[in-house]
Amino acid sequence: MHLKIITHERVVFDEDIDELYTKTIDGEIGILKNHVPLMTALDIGITKTVKNGEVKFFTTMGGVLQFKDDEALILTTTAERGDEIDVTRAKDALKRAQARLAEVQAETDAKRAEAAIARAMARLKATLNN
Repeated sequence: MHLKIITHERVVFDEDIDELYTKTIDGEIGILKNHVPLMTALDIGITKTVKNGEVKFFTTMGGVLQFKDDEALILTTTAERGDEIDVTRAKDALKRAQARLAEVQAETDAKRAEAAIARAMARLKATLNN
């Protein structure tokens, strides 16, 4: 099957794969060749691909996954290959977001801090697996 991961700025990934795993708003999902067609909203998390036993990880920061006729398409605002992520920067972002969350007063600020934590954690998880 074929997977294409696209952001507003670039095509992050465009290759044939054997397996696809990602995080939807309803939970984790795995897709193999000949999967039934589907369209689902993605959550902030990790997308994992497997091809000939080789595993690659990507962050996907929300978006949409469409699968039909062995073609998977992920449209997302931000996606990064695990080997492209600056670990130090991700750790710093996590610390800042955790500090913001500890001192927030308004509910909207708390939601923004929680989203920032989720993005930073996804980035760190993607780098640990590469």
